[in-house]
Amino acid sequence: MRAFVSFSVLALIVVGLALSLSHIPFGNSTANTDRMHVAKYYLNNGVKDTGAPNLVTAVVLDYRALDTLGEVTVLFIASLGLGIFLSWPKKEGSEDDDKRGLPPASLIVRRGSQFLFPLILLFGGYIFLHGHLTPGGGFQGGSVIASAFLLMFLGNTGYRLRQKTLAVTESLAGITFVIIGLIGLGVGGYFLNNFLPKGSVFALFSAGVIPILYAAIGLKVGAELAGIVANMFGSGSEG
Repeated sequence: MRAFVSFSVLALIVVGLALSLSHIPFGNSTANTDRMHVAKYYLNNGVKDTGAPNLVTAVVLDYRALDTLGEVTVLFIASLGLGIFLSWPKKEGSEDDDKRGLPPASLIVRRGSQFLFPLILLFGGYIFLHGHLTPGGGFQGGSVIASAFLLMFLGNTGYRLRQKTLAVTESLAGITFVIIGLIGLGVGGYFLNNFLPKGSVFALFSAGVIPILYAAIGLKVGAELAGIVANMFGSGSEG
């Protein structure tokens, strides 16, 4: 039975790939040229329209910024669902009642994690603050920030995070994103309009609202992923 199911899934994948490739125009056909006009517009006008030399950022936080808001919402829902699942009350006498915990880390790991923690946080902030200039952004910077808390959990037995602080940070970051979008709606006529001056290309303070949005995303993603890590370690505190 397992072999039959595996063969069926493989057959579906092969058929799907074949159907997809059959609709891809090759060569210099007119259809291929028509399909590239959006990408060419981004390449030719992205810096002028958004002020961000990182064209991936220009697409993610300007041309399709509303989609990015949806992606952040999906991450929030996933984080909330995992938190609810991990905090579900256990039955008495279950195996989960046996809390052995992790063995204490060595002195080198413990001191090393404490030394690297602020540096990793700084690096994560650098990534999302410079996301409009260099490869990176809010999701990447937030993930780096969360990895700093993961390192602290691994290197320090009994390390705890304040869930209320994470919740406040996450909420303020999300509200900031929405408020900027509403201001753009009032000023420019559509949600998440880039209403601030774009400044000089390659300058830190440039690209309008994009750096602010990336900072909000970085803090929100970092708080959400750090909360997931804390829930998985069972090391979140209420205060």
